[in-house]
Amino acid sequence: MKKFLQQFKKVNSEPIEKSNIIWSWIASFLGILAISYFHQDILNDKDLTLVIASFGASAVLIYGAVNSPLAQPRNLVGGHILSAIIGVASFKLFSGNILFCSAFAVASAILVMQLTLTLHPPGGATALIAVIGSKQIHDLGFLYVLVPVASGAFILLIIALLVNNIPKHRSYPLSFKEYKNKWLSDD
Repeated sequence: MKKFLQQFKKVNSEPIEKSNIIWSWIASFLGILAISYFHQDILNDKDLTLVIASFGASAVLIYGAVNSPLAQPRNLVGGHILSAIIGVASFKLFSGNILFCSAFAVASAILVMQLTLTLHPPGGATALIAVIGSKQIHDLGFLYVLVPVASGAFILLIIALLVNNIPKHRSYPLSFKEYKNKWLSDD
């Protein structure tokens, strides 16, 4: 167990505390539940095909690695939206060659995220899903950018802002940390 904890400390940007792990679980549960509810009950997506897999990866970052630069709101929202636009455009331009199209979408999404300072690793998956996704995803065209991508990213962000700021030892986004610490020290 001691060896595991040493390795965990090397790869985790968050303090290894039981409460931190519990808050990460609560936030990720609520985030994915909220997206699923939105899609199933409001959008009538009964089989949840619009709950894209890249949201699971985003949940790991914004709820489990809240201090990571890749988990910040600009990266979460910007990375997903820009990658979705690039993925849909790539599919529209190169759908005849799915191998080239897949590689072009992911590589271009990474390039644009780097240039716009919105690098969010799940964005690469968002671009790829626009290319290799189901007919339902392809039929959305650029609506894919709004639903499910932008709506899902904003739902995850709202949950992150609410839940990640409940415990005193967590702050999200990173820029909020100094304000929260000052506010708590004034009490």
